[in-house]
Amino acid sequence: MIPLRDENPTSTFPFVTILFILTNISVFVYELSLSETQLEPFVMRMAVVPHQIVHGLAIREYPTLLTSMFLHGGPLHLFFNMLFLWIFGNNIEDALGHLPFALFYCLCGSAASFVHALLHAASDVPVIGASGAISGILGAYLILYPRARVQVAVLFIRVVRVPAWLFLLIWMAFQVIQGLPSLGSDADQAGGVAWFAHIGGFLAGILLLPLFLRRRQARRLEEI
Repeated sequence: MIPLRDENPTSTFPFVTILFILTNISVFVYELSLSETQLEPFVMRMAVVPHQIVHGLAIREYPTLLTSMFLHGGPLHLFFNMLFLWIFGNNIEDALGHLPFALFYCLCGSAASFVHALLHAASDVPVIGASGAISGILGAYLILYPRARVQVAVLFIRVVRVPAWLFLLIWMAFQVIQGLPSLGSDADQAGGVAWFAHIGGFLAGILLLPLFLRRRQARRLEEI
Protein backbone atom coordinates (compact mmCIF):
# COMPACT_ATOMS: atom_id res chain seq x y z
CA MET A 1 0.00 0.00 0.00
CA ILE A 2 1.34 3.40 -1.01
CA PRO A 3 -0.14 6.50 0.64
CA LEU A 4 -1.31 9.21 -1.74
CA ARG A 5 -2.77 11.79 0.64
CA ASP A 6 -4.52 12.10 3.99
CA GLU A 7 -7.86 13.75 4.69
CA ASN A 8 -6.67 15.73 7.67
CA PRO A 9 -6.61 19.52 7.22
CA THR A 10 -4.13 21.77 9.03
CA SER A 11 -4.47 25.29 10.40
CA THR A 12 -0.88 26.42 9.77
CA PHE A 13 1.43 26.46 6.77
CA PRO A 14 4.03 23.62 6.99
CA PHE A 15 7.16 25.77 6.64
CA VAL A 16 9.48 23.27 8.34
CA THR A 17 8.12 20.23 6.50
CA ILE A 18 8.72 21.97 3.17
CA LEU A 19 12.16 23.13 4.33
CA PHE A 20 13.15 19.55 5.19
CA ILE A 21 11.89 18.32 1.82
CA LEU A 22 13.82 21.00 -0.06
CA THR A 23 16.94 20.31 2.00
CA ASN A 24 16.80 16.59 1.26
CA ILE A 25 16.31 17.23 -2.44
CA SER A 26 19.17 19.76 -2.50
CA VAL A 27 21.57 17.37 -0.78
CA PHE A 28 20.61 14.60 -3.21
CA VAL A 29 21.26 16.90 -6.17
CA TYR A 30 24.64 17.67 -4.64
CA GLU A 31 25.33 13.91 -4.34
CA LEU A 32 24.55 13.51 -8.03
CA SER A 33 27.03 16.27 -8.86
CA LEU A 34 29.90 14.37 -7.23
CA SER A 35 32.18 11.98 -9.08
CA GLU A 36 32.50 8.40 -7.86
CA THR A 37 35.79 9.19 -6.15
CA GLN A 38 34.19 12.17 -4.38
CA LEU A 39 30.89 10.52 -3.49
CA GLU A 40 32.19 7.63 -1.39
CA PRO A 41 34.25 9.72 1.07
CA PHE A 42 31.40 12.24 1.32
CA VAL A 43 28.89 9.53 2.22
CA MET A 44 31.28 7.88 4.68
CA ARG A 45 31.87 11.23 6.36
CA MET A 46 28.14 12.05 6.68
CA ALA A 47 26.58 8.60 7.19
CA VAL A 48 26.10 6.62 10.37
CA VAL A 49 28.53 3.72 10.57
CA PRO A 50 27.28 1.50 13.42
CA HIS A 51 30.69 0.14 14.46
CA GLN A 52 32.10 3.65 14.74
CA ILE A 53 29.10 4.92 16.72
CA VAL A 54 29.11 2.05 19.21
CA HIS A 55 32.83 1.25 19.49
CA GLY A 56 34.56 4.34 18.12
CA LEU A 57 34.17 6.35 21.32
CA ALA A 58 34.86 9.47 19.25
CA ILE A 59 32.60 12.48 19.76
CA ARG A 60 33.13 13.46 16.14
CA GLU A 61 31.10 10.42 15.04
CA TYR A 62 27.89 11.47 16.78
CA PRO A 63 26.95 14.36 14.46
CA THR A 64 26.41 11.70 11.79
CA LEU A 65 23.24 10.70 13.68
CA LEU A 66 21.91 14.01 12.35
CA THR A 67 23.71 14.46 9.03
CA SER A 68 22.92 10.95 7.78
CA MET A 69 19.19 11.68 7.66
CA PHE A 70 19.66 14.19 4.83
CA LEU A 71 21.38 11.75 2.45
CA HIS A 72 19.66 9.24 0.17
CA GLY A 73 20.85 6.30 -1.87
CA GLY A 74 18.76 6.84 -4.99
CA PRO A 75 15.76 8.67 -6.50
CA LEU A 76 13.18 6.12 -5.29
CA HIS A 77 14.62 6.19 -1.77
CA LEU A 78 14.29 9.98 -1.80
CA PHE A 79 10.86 10.03 -3.47
CA PHE A 80 9.11 7.68 -1.06
CA ASN A 81 10.65 9.30 2.00
CA MET A 82 9.56 12.75 0.85
CA LEU A 83 6.10 11.44 -0.05
CA PHE A 84 5.59 10.13 3.49
CA LEU A 85 7.06 13.32 4.96
CA TRP A 86 4.71 15.52 2.94
CA ILE A 87 1.58 13.49 3.71
CA PHE A 88 2.10 13.04 7.45
CA GLY A 89 4.60 15.71 8.44
CA ASN A 90 2.38 18.77 7.99
CA ASN A 91 -0.13 17.55 10.58
CA ILE A 92 2.54 16.85 13.18
CA GLU A 93 4.10 20.26 12.52
CA ASP A 94 0.63 21.77 12.96
CA ALA A 95 0.20 19.97 16.29
CA LEU A 96 3.65 20.71 17.75
CA GLY A 97 4.54 24.10 16.27
CA HIS A 98 7.26 24.84 13.75
CA LEU A 99 10.47 24.86 15.81
CA PRO A 100 9.41 22.05 18.19
CA PHE A 101 8.55 19.95 15.14
CA ALA A 102 12.04 20.53 13.72
CA LEU A 103 13.57 19.34 17.00
CA PHE A 104 11.16 16.39 17.18
CA TYR A 105 12.11 15.33 13.64
CA CYS A 106 15.84 15.49 14.38
CA LEU A 107 15.54 13.63 17.69
CA CYS A 108 13.48 10.85 16.12
CA GLY A 109 15.96 10.47 13.26
CA SER A 110 18.93 10.39 15.63
CA ALA A 111 17.23 7.87 17.92
CA ALA A 112 16.38 5.68 14.93
CA SER A 113 19.99 5.59 13.73
CA PHE A 114 21.25 4.92 17.24
CA VAL A 115 18.89 1.96 17.67
CA HIS A 116 20.10 0.53 14.37
CA ALA A 117 23.73 1.04 15.42
CA LEU A 118 23.19 -0.74 18.73
CA LEU A 119 21.58 -3.74 17.04
CA HIS A 120 24.25 -3.95 14.32
CA ALA A 121 27.24 -2.83 16.36
CA ALA A 122 29.77 -4.80 14.32
CA SER A 123 28.68 -3.38 10.98
CA ASP A 124 30.80 -1.01 8.90
CA VAL A 125 28.01 -0.48 6.34
CA PRO A 126 27.02 3.22 6.22
CA VAL A 127 23.37 4.04 6.94
CA ILE A 128 21.69 7.04 5.31
CA GLY A 129 18.19 8.36 4.77
CA ALA A 130 15.33 10.25 6.39
CA SER A 131 13.31 7.09 7.04
CA GLY A 132 14.02 7.00 10.78
CA ALA A 133 12.91 10.60 11.32
CA ILE A 134 9.82 10.08 9.18
CA SER A 135 9.03 6.91 11.10
CA GLY A 136 8.93 9.07 14.23
CA ILE A 137 6.36 11.28 12.51
CA LEU A 138 4.30 8.18 11.70
CA GLY A 139 4.39 7.11 15.35
CA ALA A 140 3.17 10.54 16.43
CA TYR A 141 0.47 10.51 13.74
CA LEU A 142 -0.81 7.17 15.00
CA ILE A 143 -1.30 8.63 18.48
CA LEU A 144 -2.74 12.00 17.44
CA TYR A 145 -4.86 11.12 14.41
CA PRO A 146 -5.71 7.41 14.43
CA ARG A 147 -9.11 7.96 12.80
CA ALA A 148 -7.94 10.29 10.03
CA ARG A 149 -8.56 8.85 6.59
CA VAL A 150 -5.62 8.05 4.33
CA GLN A 151 -6.01 7.42 0.61
CA VAL A 152 -3.71 4.58 -0.43
CA ALA A 153 -2.97 2.86 -3.72
CA VAL A 154 -3.26 -0.91 -3.44
CA LEU A 155 -0.97 -2.76 -5.84
CA PHE A 156 -1.15 0.29 -8.14
CA ILE A 157 -4.61 -0.91 -9.16
CA ARG A 158 -7.14 0.96 -7.05
CA VAL A 159 -7.30 3.72 -4.47
CA VAL A 160 -8.99 3.03 -1.15
CA ARG A 161 -9.63 5.13 1.96
CA VAL A 162 -8.46 3.53 5.19
CA PRO A 163 -8.17 4.83 8.77
CA ALA A 164 -4.67 6.00 9.64
CA TRP A 165 -4.37 3.49 12.49
CA LEU A 166 -4.88 0.58 10.09
CA PHE A 167 -2.40 1.84 7.51
CA LEU A 168 0.25 2.67 10.13
CA LEU A 169 -0.10 -0.61 12.00
CA ILE A 170 0.20 -2.54 8.73
CA TRP A 171 3.27 -0.46 7.91
CA MET A 172 4.78 -1.15 11.33
CA ALA A 173 4.02 -4.88 11.13
CA PHE A 174 5.85 -5.01 7.79
CA GLN A 175 8.93 -3.38 9.35
CA VAL A 176 8.95 -5.91 12.19
CA ILE A 177 8.42 -8.90 9.89
CA GLN A 178 11.25 -7.76 7.63
CA GLY A 179 13.51 -6.70 10.47
CA LEU A 180 13.40 -9.67 12.85
CA PRO A 181 15.30 -12.09 10.57
CA SER A 182 18.11 -9.53 10.32
CA LEU A 183 18.90 -9.51 14.04
CA GLY A 184 22.42 -10.77 14.64
CA SER A 185 23.31 -10.43 10.97
CA ASP A 186 23.75 -7.86 8.23
CA ALA A 187 20.99 -9.32 6.08
CA ASP A 188 18.92 -6.14 6.14
CA GLN A 189 21.88 -4.04 5.09
CA ALA A 190 22.52 -6.30 2.13
CA GLY A 191 19.02 -5.39 0.98
CA GLY A 192 19.70 -1.72 1.57
CA VAL A 193 17.06 -1.24 4.28
CA ALA A 194 17.75 -0.56 7.96
CA TRP A 195 14.48 -1.98 9.26
CA PHE A 196 15.23 -1.40 12.92
CA ALA A 197 15.95 2.26 12.25
CA HIS A 198 12.32 2.48 11.11
CA ILE A 199 11.11 0.63 14.19
CA GLY A 200 13.31 2.68 16.50
CA GLY A 201 12.14 5.95 14.94
CA PHE A 202 8.48 4.93 15.18
CA LEU A 203 8.81 4.10 18.89
CA ALA A 204 10.81 7.27 19.51
CA GLY A 205 8.01 9.32 17.97
CA ILE A 206 5.44 7.72 20.27
CA LEU A 207 7.61 8.18 23.37
CA LEU A 208 8.73 11.74 22.62
CA LEU A 209 5.30 13.05 21.59
CA PRO A 210 3.89 13.54 25.14
CA LEU A 211 6.94 15.61 26.12
CA PHE A 212 6.45 17.97 23.18
CA LEU A 213 2.69 18.18 23.69
CA ARG A 214 3.12 19.06 27.38
CA ARG A 215 5.60 21.78 26.48
CA ARG A 216 3.22 23.22 23.87
CA GLN A 217 0.31 23.13 26.33
CA ALA A 218 2.41 24.89 28.97
CA ARG A 219 3.30 27.62 26.47
CA ARG A 220 -0.35 28.19 25.62
CA LEU A 221 -1.21 28.50 29.31
CA GLU A 222 1.57 31.08 29.75
CA GLU A 223 0.12 33.10 26.87
CA ILE A 224 -3.30 33.11 28.53
